Amino acid sequence: MFKTIVTLFRGAAAEAQDNLAGRNAVRILDQQIRDARAGLEQGRRALAVAIAQDRAEARRLGDVRRRIADLDERAIEALRGGRDDLAGEAAVEIANLENDTAAIAAAQATFAEEAARLRTKLAAAERRFLEIERGRRITAAAETVNKLKCGYAAAAPGTALADAEKTLARLRERQTHQDDVDLELEALDAEARSAAATERLEAAGFGPPTRTTAQDVLARLKTRAAQAA
Repeated sequence: MFKTIVTLFRGAAAEAQDNLAGRNAVRILDQQIRDARAGLEQGRRALAVAIAQDRAEARRLGDVRRRIADLDERAIEALRGGRDDLAGEAAVEIANLENDTAAIAAAQATFAEEAARLRTKLAAAERRFLEIERGRRITAAAETVNKLKCGYAAAAPGTALADAEKTLARLRERQTHQDDVDLELEALDAEARSAAATERLEAAGFGPPTRTTAQDVLARLKTRAAQAA
């Protein structure tokens, strides 16, 4: 008898919990939709930032290249005028700017790639969100019909399953994003270690040079000056 009473009590509690979830299913879904809308807005802002950074780096790269061209011409004129000292100063600055262009171009490529990735993910998320909103409207209409027919909101078996699937999908997406971030950080660390090793070997005189030096620029300018003369 005692076991029967306990079983009945547990059954009543489970039924009450199911009824509560059923009565509030639409409210829970509405909150999840609001959360999803906020996430989409954050994604749009992130995409806008990536695009703005890409364009800023492109402008910066153009400015540096124009400065290089201007200094190049001025240095040649200085060599023609016998001012090797001024040409040497210009060569140092040109070398620094040419080395900067590689870093700026790499940054621009990174921002462009990030913008493209965010654009693709955001478009997919927006399509899913529209599907959810359409499903919400259908669900709300069905809920209204059920209330008119039965006088209360019946707990549909598929509602809880669909809600659980949406929650699981969001968790998997967040975990996948974190995995992507971890992989990118590992790749960046590996690239940094590789670049440091390359720079040490280059400084010791092993392998071809990877950076422009002032001597390289000055030699090039002298050659052009001699050809022009």
